[in-house]
Amino acid sequence: MTMTKWAGAGMALIAAMAATSGLAQTRAHYSVTDKIAGADGGWDYARVDAPRGVLYVARSNAVMAVDLATRKVTDAVASAEGGHQVILIDDGATLVETDGKSGLTRFVEVATGKVIAQVPSGKKPDAAFYDAATGQIAVFSPGNDTITSIDAKTHAVTGTMKLAGGLEFAVSNGRGGAFVNLEDENKIAEVDLKAGRLLRKIAMPGCVGPTGLAMVAGGKRLISACANGVAVVADVASGKAVAKLPIGKDADAVIADEARGLAFVPCGGSGTLVALDIRRPDHVTVAQVIPTQIGAKTGAVDPRDGRVYLPAATLAAPEAGAKRGKPVPGSFVILVVSPKA
Repeated sequence: MTMTKWAGAGMALIAAMAATSGLAQTRAHYSVTDKIAGADGGWDYARVDAPRGVLYVARSNAVMAVDLATRKVTDAVASAEGGHQVILIDDGATLVETDGKSGLTRFVEVATGKVIAQVPSGKKPDAAFYDAATGQIAVFSPGNDTITSIDAKTHAVTGTMKLAGGLEFAVSNGRGGAFVNLEDENKIAEVDLKAGRLLRKIAMPGCVGPTGLAMVAGGKRLISACANGVAVVADVASGKAVAKLPIGKDADAVIADEARGLAFVPCGGSGTLVALDIRRPDHVTVAQVIPTQIGAKTGAVDPRDGRVYLPAATLAAPEAGAKRGKPVPGSFVILVVSPKA
């Protein structure tokens, strides 16, 4: 599909969703207010260090940092080889990055950029999270269907388990385990990481290719973003899908802002950011559809002011057999999506 057709499809989606979502009554009023330029290259997940006011983005060859007060960009605070996830531990002093090409999870001293440790973490390590309750980092590697647990202090591998089905994004279950999207099975798996055991799978009827995942409503609900243009809300207690909402295409994240009662789904194929009202767990609704940019499919929220930061770039037409086009040189930006004052 050409970029013109992509843009037309995105605007048509906005109009259709506005007509069916009751946007006239919405309390969400967000728009793109700024763009911050960065170096060329691919990108994946992002993270805001709120106490320090820094945005980190995992890039194809580095971890990028943006001082959100001054908008100063540091294109490489740490090297990467196909960076996917970036996590902050030790009160922001240590950065943890998953490296898809090398198969490593890297621990980096933020102040100096020094690599403290490199831990083999399976094939194509992608999503990861830090569980403060256990002091463990869980790394999910779809290349060989493994979940690796790493002690955040000693950097020792404390456990490895196998789980097939296409490991995608994951979140802590709050009890030493995880919920993880299974992209190939269209389900959410819950696992006990310490025991290395699958606990259950939550079916998501109508969902194809789940990617982004967030736990909201104080741990009562999971929101999974699906490649076929829907988000599924699942009840944690019953293990059942309870709602299905329209979003855009090619979503790759669900960004929760519990303080404001919202969750955001960046949809790169449609060039939209869908805001979900999560104040009522039994009635999650679409609050706003925000025009962004084709390719903006991941991001992070700053809990201090509610701004959402979306990495993006102008994409060339996809080559034959490719899912999406390559970034056009000189076009990478961070979109700043701000709430109305």
